[in-house]
Amino acid sequence: MSAWRRPARALLLLGLAAALGCRIDATDTGAVRFWAMGREGEEVQQLVLEFERRHPDIHVRVQQIPWGAAHEKLLTADVGGAMPDVFQAGNTWLPELVALGALEPLDERLARWPAIDRDDYFPGIVDTNVVDGATWAVPWYVDTRVLFYRSDLLAEAGYPEPPRTWTAWTDAMLRVKERVGPERYAILLPLREWQPPVILALQRGASLLRDGARYGDFQSPPVRAAFEFYLDLFRRGLAPRAGDTALANLYQDFARGYFSLYISGPWNIGEFARRLPADLADRWTTAPLPAPGDGYPGVSLAGGASLAVSRGSDRKDAAWKLVEFLSQPAQQVRFYRLTGDLPARKAAWADEGLPRDRRAHAFWIQLQSVQSTPKIPEWERIAAKISQYAEAAIRGTMTIDQALAGLDRDVDNVLEKRRWLMRAAGR
Repeated sequence: MSAWRRPARALLLLGLAAALGCRIDATDTGAVRFWAMGREGEEVQQLVLEFERRHPDIHVRVQQIPWGAAHEKLLTADVGGAMPDVFQAGNTWLPELVALGALEPLDERLARWPAIDRDDYFPGIVDTNVVDGATWAVPWYVDTRVLFYRSDLLAEAGYPEPPRTWTAWTDAMLRVKERVGPERYAILLPLREWQPPVILALQRGASLLRDGARYGDFQSPPVRAAFEFYLDLFRRGLAPRAGDTALANLYQDFARGYFSLYISGPWNIGEFARRLPADLADRWTTAPLPAPGDGYPGVSLAGGASLAVSRGSDRKDAAWKLVEFLSQPAQQVRFYRLTGDLPARKAAWADEGLPRDRRAHAFWIQLQSVQSTPKIPEWERIAAKISQYAEAAIRGTMTIDQALAGLDRDVDNVLEKRRWLMRAAGR
């Protein structure tokens, strides 16, 4: 795996590591260092107190990392030899961290864990933690994307139940648009989000990459069909070409009917409940994503965050005890109550009655049908390219053929080193 490291990049990241304060603090000696991101880093402190009460010989030092800086900080910490013992990682980051040799493989520990039950996790989420046949992290909480929609406005348009196919979805959006007029829209699709066009492509059975992930496959018929559907929503005026830049406030604009449908994740259940006017409390809900044909629901992305142990840690046993503790259904229930993050374990869902909750139910259904993005270290760079070319096609500065050809060309360039390494390894 060391062949993935570039000397120049390593020197740059070493400098960044020092700038970001990634060096080990002497006060951390003897403590299990745990990096958690965003609000999770704040709320998990309450669970850590209980962990330390049960394990008086283990002290945990939690460092809260802003989500916007977390990915780069993990990379710089790895190069600088300053990785925490255990940390939270976005599921799409794991292949890159595996390639860098930053993670401890966990299969042997999982085999010795009496409380583990793989069937208690959503299969598509577990799969994101498996790279090259080995398990590198344990799901902590899960997310995926579903439809948030104004049930009253869709009912007025003739859809008292959410659409289940792309055909019905298009018809519902056309009817909503006809009712709301030229200054409002059926659906909001932020232009800089790569997730919606990728979800649509996966629903069409696209692989996104080809030849063992050596090349882009964005000119393939499944991807092209998905992009045609996606772009058509803008051409027909069903989605604003300005995307979210035209919004004054997401929640206020949803409340006033500027748009009626929105593809989003579980974090917005709480946000919509808090931010929408009280008189809209029973006029919005969620639904799994429609499918291109039969087989509802259509697949969505396997997301969330997992807990990983650093390969370089000298406190691996203590770090693993923390992972085991945070993975217990009872602790996942507590964490859900603190953060609103959906539990990774189905037993925790059952304890909270989440499958029966009218807004969480859509996520329960959708999580049975999720798929990971390609498990390669370069995915974050590829995702940025998808956003770039999709926006160019939406704004009309490129045709769909030009955008997909340009996307394949740029992705092939991103994957050049991967091809070289695979040839060198005889693969």
